[in-house]
Amino acid sequence: MLATAAPLYDDLIPGGSHWSFVMRRGHVLRLIDETGGANVGMLMYNPENPLERYNMPDTLKNQHTFLLTRGHVLLSDMGRVFASIIRDDLGWHDTVSGTCNAHLVEKRWGKKTYQQAHNHYHRNGLTSFLNELAKYGLGKKDLTANLNWFSKVQVDGEGNLSYVSDRSHAGATVDLRFEMDTIVVLHTCPHPLNPAPKYPSHPLRYQLFRAAPVTDADPCKTSSPEATRAFANNALYHLFQ
Repeated sequence: MLATAAPLYDDLIPGGSHWSFVMRRGHVLRLIDETGGANVGMLMYNPENPLERYNMPDTLKNQHTFLLTRGHVLLSDMGRVFASIIRDDLGWHDTVSGTCNAHLVEKRWGKKTYQQAHNHYHRNGLTSFLNELAKYGLGKKDLTANLNWFSKVQVDGEGNLSYVSDRSHAGATVDLRFEMDTIVVLHTCPHPLNPAPKYPSHPLRYQLFRAAPVTDADPCKTSSPEATRAFANNALYHLFQ
């Protein structure tokens, strides 16, 4: 499903950090857990109209799933497909647990400031998201439920969520094929349910590829009636572009 074998771009985001960029339609974003144990928070917005953003409830209920994996699509609140998951080495990614904030990080792992640790200070997911959103004129009112790549949470009989430790291994990879232009906001801060005694800090390698054309038989396009309709919404959106 890649039109190019070699990446068009390759970079590393350190653990406990954040970054953002605009992914263009027809390209693939590859996420690689460089060392194992990574958590990658992600938000998505339409750069032409940032009021359109990733919608967790529709993504899950329309595909009748609690987890995200290969064959699923990531839906916007306008019923369109931001991206399709075309590769997944793990088979389970979290999209219900949200992100960590400064209070949670300090309570669980202590406070470590820039003055104390320079670039290795304890960042949190909420502030990281806000720092990146500000680059696009967005803020707190624009926050939505985020994805947590490489993280798995399980549910007991009473509905309590718990984090599954040591889930992701070094080199674990997820490929996202973007079906429309998308602002992608990332952080590599800890998952909010991670019980690790030491502040988890694991880097993310990301690579960009050109995607192969999407056919009518594409597994993501035909995975459910809702996905098929969402792709049709994309086609209408791009009709005059």
